[in-house]
Formats: sequence, structure tokens, C-alpha cells
Amino acid sequence: MRVLMSGLLVWATSSLGAQAPAPKPPDAAELALRAVVAAAPRLPLEATPLTVTPPAPDFALGMVSWIASGRDGTTYLLQRGDKADPVIALDRNGNVLRSWGKGLYVMPHAIRVDPQGNVWTADAASSHVIKFSPEGQVLLDIVVGGQPTPCANNFCSTTDIAFAANGHVFISDGYANARVLEYTGDGRKVREWGTPGTGPGQFMLLHSIQIDAEGVVYVADRENGRIQRFDQTGKFLGEWWYGRTFGLEADGAFMWLATQPVQQANLSPGWLLKVDAKTGTIAGWVPSTGNHGMDVTTSGELLVGPGPSRVPQRFRRVP
Repeated sequence: MRVLMSGLLVWATSSLGAQAPAPKPPDAAELALRAVVAAAPRLPLEATPLTVTPPAPDFALGMVSWIASGRDGTTYLLQRGDKADPVIALDRNGNVLRSWGKGLYVMPHAIRVDPQGNVWTADAASSHVIKFSPEGQVLLDIVVGGQPTPCANNFCSTTDIAFAANGHVFISDGYANARVLEYTGDGRKVREWGTPGTGPGQFMLLHSIQIDAEGVVYVADRENGRIQRFDQTGKFLGEWWYGRTFGLEADGAFMWLATQPVQQANLSPGWLLKVDAKTGTIAGWVPSTGNHGMDVTTSGELLVGPGPSRVPQRFRRVP
């Protein structure tokens, strides 16, 4: 075990922390993507490790799968280790405010904060999407269902959650299935859409989902190397080709992508891309390694996990 105390993250080593494979020589698609990114402005943001003060001597984080920020400045981590609760709430200085969730997860995957400040999580194995109060009280448990058994490697279920202006919840069910599901705010299923494949409205691993201010639904079609855009009934509106995208985050007129070249191993160096939602062009970027779940804080900082060497990062504006 590697332990970094006094305000630094505590990490338990695992197979997830093994040395990454050597990068592959870039193919034509990767070279083209790198050229498009390089032609856009690099944003004046600098990555620093997200600090967590251990609340107890035996506290240790596993892989932080996803990270989210509340309007009040609270940062929420969703982690996979057995030496801490799955959901951890931090203050601005990295102090643990509260934590919860032991026994509720098989494979914690995504965490989001809704407009009312409630905390939602998606499990990649159990098909449960759970809504919590900010204090950790279970308010709603949506059992998506339809997952195969056995669940190979504990990845066969839901990946992310998005919130529509009418209070409905959209869920990407992307590991064994290839569908988007819509539920009312009280958990009644409205519809589902999507099939496996490479065409419009088809998916190869839906990994993240977001809804912008205009009500457009964005889906990270990870293994197809694209972002697909839809209306809320599932009508295809278009697509962007910006690599293997793991995380999305709506930010006013922009959509952020946590992405990397398709042919490189997961968690390889890539970028956080700020994309104009209307034009689909890159408005800015910062280099980032270890991309999975991301968020944008109310102050404009970026958060990403698990990060390089499995250490989540906070991107602050450079003075």
C-alpha cells in the first residue's frame, strides 16, 4: 500500500494501478484528431492533484471512478476500494464531510448532482441507479433491469445519469446493453431507445450521457469513437468524432468531453475538450491523463478522475 498523508490522497494498490502499456504508434485517425485539437486554443488551466485528508488511519481510496461537484462547493467522489465508503463528500480543502454507501454497490461507476443538490449514482453491475439526499439518505432506487447473468467482470449495466428540464432522468445502459432509458422524477419508466451497432442511434458502449440547455441529449458512444446527439425521443440529430470519450459535462453553451485517441489503452493521455454545442467545433482544450468521469465546478474549475496514477485532478485557472 502507498500512503500519502497530511492532506494527500490515500491509495490502495491493485491491479488497476499496474503500469500502463506502452502507447501504440498513432494511426491516421489519431493523427487527424491530434491536428484538430492542436489547432484549437489551449485553455489557461493547470492540473493539480485533488487532496483528501484521511479521516482515519485505515482510510484508503481505491479507484475513483467518477467525480462530481455540488453548487455549494462540495465535491463528491465515487470510489471502488473497500477501505472507505463508496460515496465520499469533501469540502473545498479536501476534508471528508460525510460518506456512505457500503453494501449498496457491486461496481460503482458514475456520480452526478442534480439541480436540486441531490446525489445520483449508477452501478455498472447491479442495474441500480440510486438517488440520495446530500446527506446520504436514499430517496429513490431505480432498478433498470435487463442485465445478463452472469455479469462478466462486473461490467454489464448502467454507466451514467442526466437530468432534463422537466425533471425526467435519462440513463445510459451501456455495457451489456446499448440503450438510453428515460424515467420520470419519481422513477416511472417512460421509454427506451438504441440498439447495438455503428449506425445512427446505434452504440458500442454508451459510457456517458448529458443534456444541454436546449434539451439536446448527448451520448458518449465510447468504442465507436464518437458523441451522438439526439432529441429526447431518440431522434438522431448528428455526431461528433473526437475519440474515445469517457465522460461528458454540459456547461451552458458548451459540452465538455473527457477523451483520448481510440486506439490507445484506456486511461492513456488525452484531453478535456470544450466543444461549442451549436457548431461542434473545439473552443478550447487542456491535456489530461486518466480520463473517466469529469465535472465543471460553479467557479469554472474542472474535475476529473481517476486521473494520472489514479489520482483525481482539479484544473485551476493559471493567473
